[in-house]
Amino acid sequence: MNQSSSIFKKLLRFYSRGEEKPPLENSDEIDRLYRRCRLSVIVTLTLGYGFAYTCRLGLSVIKKPLIDLGIFSPEQLGWIGAAYLWGYGAGKVFNGFLADRVNVRIFIPTGLAISALFNLAMGNNTFVYVAIALWGANGWFQGFGAPSSVVSITQWFSGRRRGTMYGIWSGAHSLGEGLTYFGTAALVSVTTWNAAFIGPGFTCLVVAVALYFGLRDRPQTMGLPPVNEWAGQEPEASESESTPGSATSAQLAVLKMPAIWIIGLSSALMYVTRYAINNWGVLYLQEAHGFSLTAAGGLIGVNTISGIGGCVAYGYISDRFFAARRPPLTLMFGIVEILSLLLIFYCPKGDVTLLTIGFVFYGFTLSGLLAVLGGLFAVDLAPKRAAGAAMGIIGVFSYIGAGIQELVSGSLIGQSITIVDGVRQYDFSLPIMFWLGASVLSMILAASQWRVKVKD
Repeated sequence: MNQSSSIFKKLLRFYSRGEEKPPLENSDEIDRLYRRCRLSVIVTLTLGYGFAYTCRLGLSVIKKPLIDLGIFSPEQLGWIGAAYLWGYGAGKVFNGFLADRVNVRIFIPTGLAISALFNLAMGNNTFVYVAIALWGANGWFQGFGAPSSVVSITQWFSGRRRGTMYGIWSGAHSLGEGLTYFGTAALVSVTTWNAAFIGPGFTCLVVAVALYFGLRDRPQTMGLPPVNEWAGQEPEASESESTPGSATSAQLAVLKMPAIWIIGLSSALMYVTRYAINNWGVLYLQEAHGFSLTAAGGLIGVNTISGIGGCVAYGYISDRFFAARRPPLTLMFGIVEILSLLLIFYCPKGDVTLLTIGFVFYGFTLSGLLAVLGGLFAVDLAPKRAAGAAMGIIGVFSYIGAGIQELVSGSLIGQSITIVDGVRQYDFSLPIMFWLGASVLSMILAASQWRVKVKD
């Protein structure tokens, strides 16, 4: 018992925030360090989180090979996918509360390195219950990344630039999806299904090391003033590291905000559609439109490329033209997202041009919605010392919704399969209604927060 307690204390010390250094007095030196470190932090977070996505999306690329080879059924794949999403949601909320208290420079690389090891194990497994356990555990450690990234952004960027920087970081989602649907799909097409896990696993072990060298602890550990003070803004009352219980009281305040819960539910419904496209989109395009694996992956990849522009545009436009008010632009993005889904699902079979147009607009608007509903709106409302907790609460809502989607989609798709002349055929009518309905309800809930005021 004493040995376990000693190990736990050593872990706490290892991940604890660094001590504040005496404040620097040279303003030129302060400006130089802030500029250099902010660039390093945002670039490292964005690229690192993008590569981390390849360790969570490999399964979605190889669903057809796994079904065709008889390794897993659609229902079993639904359970494996749900295990990941629920593990991620639980990890995101737990690690979100931790992220407000730890050194993110060490915390983020740890999560990615362990996730990479679980991917290597997945690439050598064909037992369904082992896959459920491995992929669920992978989700937990993937949950280190998002809340810790947002904590780092709030530490290094003031409220007036938070939307823009959050939008840039959110581009990592699209970057990672593009790396998966182009890169992993191409790798699998010339090797075997195992490469969908093994390739990202080895890559992300290297990326985890790079993350450590590119990230920074909070500014005060370098003798820099808090970012709001440096930017000439009013510091938050909870910003002082020396205030006893400040993080805990700020986190409790977040739990009492009705708007946070409504945003969380809206995000959960948006994640239903998001992960339906991410996890079943390749199979849908292969079976409903007759595309090859690489062609289907390429079309899904189109929406990830446009998504990079969408999340950056959302953050900048909402900051620049709406004074950080998120609901008006959220409604606009929501309407266009639903129209693009209608085009994707109901255009003529095999029409590459219309599908490409649909995925371009879907990716652009979905990424904007992912940025705002998946965290930015909640972070705007929460005290700075509770940014990780706010992300965690939204995350657990989001991934409960995404996990339910996996089970429902897997069941509906599995029930739709018929065998005609020895050929497996699919009917996606009911899954499509489910996916579209979730987007409509998400838009309505987000619009209900029209009058909510954000913090500076």
